[in-house]
Amino acid sequence: MASFEIIGKLVAKYDTVQRTATFKTREFAIEISEDANGRVFTNYVKFQCVQDRTEMLDRYDIGSQIKVTFNLRGTKWEKNGQINYITNLDAWRIEAVQLGSNTGTPAAGANFTPDNFPADQGVDDLPF
Repeated sequence: MASFEIIGKLVAKYDTVQRTATFKTREFAIEISEDANGRVFTNYVKFQCVQDRTEMLDRYDIGSQIKVTFNLRGTKWEKNGQINYITNLDAWRIEAVQLGSNTGTPAAGANFTPDNFPADQGVDDLPF
């Protein structure tokens, strides 16, 4: 399975949740702002940590610049004849990023930039 990296500012971290007797998770979110053709695009990405990795967040404060290494995971969920698909970004490493480095740009392999989209083809200013 491929791993991805992305750099951003820690904007939220949540308490650890004990899902079952043997499984726990913790969520957090980062802010990624990018300047593309004179316009600033801001995105918020939510991740989860599982098991012993839930403690990784303890050493980072809100506002810290961090690099998150994660795996992309998907699950098919079916209940009462309805099928749903759930996507998780499972963080497995978090590192501090020094101020003054390229903190607003995703690291190689992330491919989360507005530059990946074709130039202004009827794009409006809606946030979705």
